Formats: sequence, structure tokens, C-alpha cells
Amino acid sequence: MKMPYRLIALISMMLTGFLSYAQSPVKVACVGDSVTYGYGIDDRANCSYPSQLQALLGSGYEVLNFGHNGATLLNHGHRPYTTLPEYGESLAYKADLVVIHLGLNDTDPRNWPNYSEDFIPDYRSLIDDYRKANPSARIWICLMTPIMHGHHRFQSGTRDWHAQEQKAIRQIAATSGVGLIDLYSPLFVRPDLFADNLHPDDEGAGIIARTVYGAITGDFGGLAVSSMYSDHMVLQRERPICIHGTANAGDMIKVSLAGKKLKSEAGADGKWEVEFPAMPAGGPYELSISTKEKTLEFEDIWIGEVWLCAGQSNMEFKLSGCTTAEEDMKEAAHQDKLHLFNFKENWLTSNQAWPASALDSVNRLQYLTAGGWERCSSSGAAAFSAVGYHFGRMLADSLGCHVGLVSCAVGGSTTESWVDPELLRWEYPQVLYNWARSDFGQEWARGRALKNIELSVNPLQRHPYQPGYLFDAGIRQLDGWGIKGILWYQGESNAHNMETHADFFRLMVKGFRGYFRESTAIQVVQLSGIGNRPSWPWFRDSQRRLAEEIEGVGLTVCSDLGHPTDVHPRDKKPVGERSAACVLHDFYGRDDVIPSGPVYRSFAAEGGTLRLSFDYAEGLSVSKGFEIAGADGIYYPASAKVDGKTIVLQAKEVKSPCAVRYAWQPNPTEADLTNTSGIPASTFRDEKF
Repeated sequence: MKMPYRLIALISMMLTGFLSYAQSPVKVACVGDSVTYGYGIDDRANCSYPSQLQALLGSGYEVLNFGHNGATLLNHGHRPYTTLPEYGESLAYKADLVVIHLGLNDTDPRNWPNYSEDFIPDYRSLIDDYRKANPSARIWICLMTPIMHGHHRFQSGTRDWHAQEQKAIRQIAATSGVGLIDLYSPLFVRPDLFADNLHPDDEGAGIIARTVYGAITGDFGGLAVSSMYSDHMVLQRERPICIHGTANAGDMIKVSLAGKKLKSEAGADGKWEVEFPAMPAGGPYELSISTKEKTLEFEDIWIGEVWLCAGQSNMEFKLSGCTTAEEDMKEAAHQDKLHLFNFKENWLTSNQAWPASALDSVNRLQYLTAGGWERCSSSGAAAFSAVGYHFGRMLADSLGCHVGLVSCAVGGSTTESWVDPELLRWEYPQVLYNWARSDFGQEWARGRALKNIELSVNPLQRHPYQPGYLFDAGIRQLDGWGIKGILWYQGESNAHNMETHADFFRLMVKGFRGYFRESTAIQVVQLSGIGNRPSWPWFRDSQRRLAEEIEGVGLTVCSDLGHPTDVHPRDKKPVGERSAACVLHDFYGRDDVIPSGPVYRSFAAEGGTLRLSFDYAEGLSVSKGFEIAGADGIYYPASAKVDGKTIVLQAKEVKSPCAVRYAWQPNPTEADLTNTSGIPASTFRDEKF
């Protein structure tokens, strides 16, 4: 039976139309302000984020840029997007996919203070407009790109209003059925890409394009975990164990650990995680992480104690350089409960100008390379932190479980470089400005940083000593790994100003505990003795006071282990062991361990003498090191007499003493107050004028 010609023609027309429709590209509308437009990018036609997104998506998509400089989301703003030509053009385009990035210009004082209540309804109205234009459209709204601290209105409102808008954007995404793309996090760590503190350059536009690409396609490169996952890893015992990573959106991830199995689905942002219940110390175990396409397998995994060893050069100081190196390296071959993870500096902060390749990598946060977990060996320990090794060795011996140590230390680094930069933006922004030439940093450290970066053509060049840099480049590489605590040995680069150091140290602790866990233990190694550093007694006393002030912070005294001229004393074994003794007592409840030497508590005037009280005062022994003063504030050497668990001080020049100080020299070799542990008391000062 022959088919009628008209029917054949109709079927042919329908088939042609279907094929034409099937082959038509997916239409993508990039709606936004100057960041979307590509303001400040020389080759905007090819390098704006929509143009780079087009290149990533390929010919199956058509991406159009509907950005307009200065546009506001607010309809009562100074330049509402809904009144601009791009608004009408983007609606007429009837896009299949709509990506909206608006809000930066709403932080203008003409806008947010007056019309902030309209932000959510105006944004929802805009979303509805695109749904009406194409009811089947998929829509994403974006957490805004950052406004950097150098913006002229940063502290006069912009910082605060920007944060308020971000909160509103999250609320809109959660309640209006649209996707949320985070453009803040991947760019916040790259201030070098924001020449005017507001608009990212072409490299920043590329980061936006890749982030949007992942949201649109769900392609995040497949299953991946951080470099913290490797054979021989140690996971923190007696707390829930979180295994996490990335995969393509919607992928089902199966995770097996120690015979237990869990599943997780990767979210729209590609992130996934599973949480195994807390486990006691033990092993070895195997960990398997798999999707349909890929499997990652790790073996020789142990549950035990994990400590981060961080700071500057005296923490970085390698075991091979110690006075006991030969003996230590032989011993290391038998430390079968010790696991080491070492971060290596790719360029030393010595007195040299870095090449362009180094400068570029530093800007990309590639200053430190993670070495992966390894079982302790002579060669591995030789290249590891000496203080860290001896600390971990004693913990493993005393606790009887496997101990994992992560060394992440940078010579010369400042305290502020380890502070979470978000905290600095909110609580200490003044340190962010002109950091390499400000008085916050010690002069030699500033000079060294400027020497390292002197060949850079980027006025926003980064450096490891920059406030917040090592938190982003180092701490974030730990990927939120479960740890018991942090052994911290740093301060030489901040010893000129104990007041600002105290501020930075408090913020650093807050940042560490916000990133890891609020109960994270922190053990501080006090600066040792050295000659010709007049500020060091003040600084050591400040470290003592900070340890007393902040809960969960311990102090290791090593003023007797210094060197008269070398800031890097080689006798590191007792530093690590004393730190371990403190930690065993304070954080593991080992009352059989004496944690330190005598710890000063108070004094009382008794006529012409002072009586001092101490904790850990069993077996007090002293012959020198004390000075006392009267109301005139002039100190004189004092005789010291042990009376039970107290010490009585007297000086013929001081009739009515009301102040005391101990070990108040840069290198206090004349101070010898100890207890039965043989460990000296900390430098201290107390005055009641």
C-alpha cells in the first residue's frame, strides 16, 4: 500500500524539524554586572567569563554575555538591571540555562542602607521573569565574587553589606528552587587577580568559567580526594571519621573502611562525604573509595593519634641537623608506630630574588608540596622536623598506639601568615594593607619578602610571609583532616612586638579551631635563649601569659636550650620530649608525668621580702635568676631561698618590694629555678605598683 504524498511530506517536515531542534545548541544566558561583562579585561571578547565558558562547553552550547557595568539587583538601586537593555535582550533570548551574578554594586551606600529589605523580593522577581520567558529554563544564582580589602569602602560598609547580601543569596537559593554557585570561595584565596579590588582579571574570569562549567555539566573531573589520603595514613581515634572528596555531580560513591561500608551521592557542587563512627586505636586497615568509573584503594591505614607540627624554622629544622642526629636516625628505623607526612617548601625564603616561575606558583598557592604519608625510617626521619620527630616518638612510646605527624613549617614565617584571612578581614584588617612595608612585620622579615618578590611585575604579588597566606597555602591542604592537636614553634619573626603578636596568636588559635575542631589542643614551644635580643624576655613572658589565658593551650619551656649567637640551636631532642611530657599530662590525663618545671602563680609581700607560689613545686631548687623592685620600678638582683613549695626573695636595695621578674635576659644562663623534673621555670614578670 502506497503512502499518500502529502503524508510523506508532512512526516518529512516533522522529521526535519525534530533533527533541527535536536541539533540546536543549548542556550546559556550569563546575566550580571561588570564582572560578567568583563570590565578591565583587555581581550574581553575572548577572555570574559562567558567567553571562556563557551570555550569549555563547546559547540553544543551557545553562551551569550548579558552583563552590564554598574548594574544593581535592587530595583531602587542607582542602576537597576531591569531597566537596562541587557535585561530585555536576555529575556527575549529565552535561554535554556540562566546564570545570574548580581549584587556587587548593591553594596554602594546609595543602595543597601536604603533598600536592603527589597533585595530578596527583587531577586525572586528577577528569577520569575526568566521562568516566564522559558518555563523549562534551569536557573542558578551566584554567591558574589569577593570584594578585596583594598576597596576604598571596604571598612566603611562594603565588607559588611557584601556579607549580608551573601546570606540573603543563600536564603533565596534555598527557598526558590534555583541552583547556587559559589564564586566567592575559589576567588577569595586569589587577591592577586583583583587589580582594582573588585574585578577579577582574565585568569580570575577563567576560575569563574570553570566553576560555572562544573555547575552546568556536573563534570568535576571524576572521583578525587586530597593528597592527605595515601597508604600508611593515620586517622584520629575516638572521634567520628569523615572521609570526603569530590566526584561528578550525582555520582554514587561507595566507601569501605575496616570492613564497614557507607554510601554517599556527590552533590551539585561535586562534593561528597561519609562519616564512620569513632574507632579505637588499631590497624592495619584498608580503605576503598569507588564510583562506577574509578576506584581508589589505600592500605596500611591505622587509627591513632594525629598531630600537626607547624611554625617557622625551628620547627622545620631537620633531624639530620641535630646534635644527636646519628643516634636519632638509627633509632628512627625502629619506630614502627610512627607515621610522617612532610610538606616541602618549593622555594626557600633566603636572601634571593625568586624567578618568574616561582612568583607565579606562589600566587597560585603552590608554595608547599605535600609529600604523602610514610612509615618512619632513618631517611624519612632525617628529612623531618627534629622537634616533631622526638615529640611523636615519645607519644607513640607512651600511648602505645600509632601516631601520625604532619610537618607544615616555613622558615621565617610570621604568626599572621598562619591566621585565617577571613578572620583578618573582620577582626584585624589593618594588617592586610601594604603588609610588606608596614610596621606590623619585623623589619628583617619584610626585607626578605621584598627581596624574594623584587622581580614580580604584579603589584599584588603574594609571599609566604603575607598575612593569611600560609593558612590558605598550607593549612587548607590538610583538607580538614582529623587531628588531636597542634605543636606550634614560632615567634622569632614577631618577637619585636609582643602586643600585636598576642592579637595575632589569639586569632590564629581561633582560626585553627574553627577549621579543625574547637577542642583542638595546642602546645606552644616558647622561644629559647639567645644573646642580643632584648625583646625576647618580654616575648617569652607574653607567650606564658597567652598559654594561661587561652583554654587548651600548653607551654614548653626551653630557654636553657638556646645558643648565645645561633637562632637555630641544634639540641632539639629535649624540646620534643618536654613538649610530649606537657601534652601527655595536659591533654591525655597522665598524672604520672611531670609536665614542666615550676609554673609561677603569685607573690605576696612579707615585710622586706616577697614569697612566691608555684604549681609543680615539688623539689624546688634555685640559686640565681631573680630580681625584685620597689615602687620606683628599679630592679635589683635578689637572693632566693626555698621554703617548702614557695620561694622567698630579698634584696638589700629594696626595702618594700612589690615587683618580681625571673630569667629576664635574652639568654638567661644565670637562671636555674627547677623542680624534680629538672626542667627550668619560664621567664616571668609580675608587678603590683
